[in-house]
This record gives sequence, C-alpha cells and structure tokens, in this order.
Amino acid sequence: MPVFFVCAGLLGLLAVALALNIGLMRGRKRINLGDGGDAEMQAAVRAHGNLVEFAPLTLLIIYMASDFYSFRTVASLSVVFLVARVLHAGGMLGLIPKGRLVGTLASLATLGIASILLAIAGFGLKQY
Repeated sequence: MPVFFVCAGLLGLLAVALALNIGLMRGRKRINLGDGGDAEMQAAVRAHGNLVEFAPLTLLIIYMASDFYSFRTVASLSVVFLVARVLHAGGMLGLIPKGRLVGTLASLATLGIASILLAIAGFGLKQY
C-alpha cells in the first residue's frame, strides 16, 4: 500500500506542476482568462484538465481494489498509472514524443483493469 500513497502524492504534485505551468504561461502570454486561442495554452490547460478528470476516479478504484488484491497488483496499477499520466502530460506539452498516445492508452488500460478487478471482487462479497 505505501507504493499507492507515494504514487497518489506524486500525481498530486504533477497536478500542482501543471497548474503552475498554466499560471506562468498566462503571465508570459498575457492571457488572463480562457486560452486566448493560443495552441500552447490550450495544450497546457488540457494537460492539467485531463489529469484532473482521470486521476480521482482511477485512484479511488485502485484504492478500493486494494482491499481484495495483493500488494503487487495494487503497486503495479499505481506505478503504471503514474507513469502513464507523466507520459500523457509530457506528450501534451510537446516534451515527450508519442507520450500523449502511450499515456492515454496506459491510463485507459489501468482504469479498465482496476475497474474489472473491483467488479470481480464485488461479485464475491456477501450481503448481510
């Protein structure tokens, strides 16, 4: 479980870094609200937004699945998701070639696998 918490904390720091990037870019480009039609600003906003859209649900499902699956399973899902989100953000910002594609696919795979594992565990629970 410690790996999950480290990954969750690092994802939070990634969200902070992406938000700071937007703020600095707004100052540099003098865009006070929205994206100003600027492609670089649009990419920065979406990199942050996509992380904030994906991370909470995926982390919640991994955390819930941790009651039913091994440390190795939970740690693997956590690390893959962290790497996926870093790749995606780097790809969106033009820092990692193919990062957006690989990050998206790995994020979707992590969310899908964790969801399936949680559903399977749920079928085995007894209602009292």
